[in-house]
Amino acid sequence: MNPGAPPGVRTVAPASEPALESDGTPTVTNIVLVRHGEAVCNVQSIVGGRLGCTGLSPTGVRQAQALRRRLSESGELAIASALYSSVLARATQTAEIIAPAVGGGRLQAVEDCGLCELHPGEADGLAWEEFLERYEAPDWDRDPDAVIAPGGESWNGFVDRAAAALTEIAERHRGATAVVVCHAGVIESAMLRFLPVEGRTRLGLRTSHASLTQFEVERLPHTGSEQDAPVWRLLRYNDAAHLPPQG
Repeated sequence: MNPGAPPGVRTVAPASEPALESDGTPTVTNIVLVRHGEAVCNVQSIVGGRLGCTGLSPTGVRQAQALRRRLSESGELAIASALYSSVLARATQTAEIIAPAVGGGRLQAVEDCGLCELHPGEADGLAWEEFLERYEAPDWDRDPDAVIAPGGESWNGFVDRAAAALTEIAERHRGATAVVVCHAGVIESAMLRFLPVEGRTRLGLRTSHASLTQFEVERLPHTGSEQDAPVWRLLRYNDAAHLPPQG
């Protein structure tokens, strides 16, 4: 624990002697997922794709600023070597706000559409009430391959896409720490794909805005003729100690 950290903030320190691969590369990668702050589309109940998302609400800005203050004081993400964001305005704005406290302030967020929330297709920009009138809401618990609207994604397609984007980032930054500003659905997709939750279509998580979720990704020594898949371990979920209690 960093004695200079604010109350309730847990500093995550790297291992003093990380395991190394034969080429000297550390075997453990850290992926820190940051949910964006509250968005205008959240408050106004708008389907928030590229058209419907207009950025953070005033509360969302304050939430992202509170996270930046925490990260500046604790230094827990100072070792990050990469910063990513979805292309949606609520995520890019959150990434811009916290960037000075990530990786020593030297990182510029790389935007990746693979990290976006589920693509809504023709429903983008509609009020959710209008969406329900125009389209039949898919029952993803029964049919996770149903698309949300014409031109949009299914639940399974979204999980596949988001998990693939996170897998690529973990591979690209092996042995390092990468920070990813994304969405609640992306965080749930990581849980579904990388943790032992077989048989579950959705988890129904209530991930807080501007919260931290952290995975440790480790490549174990090869045991067969093919390269073994990395092991993902959940280190923390929904860490929002920097935000005022909700109630």
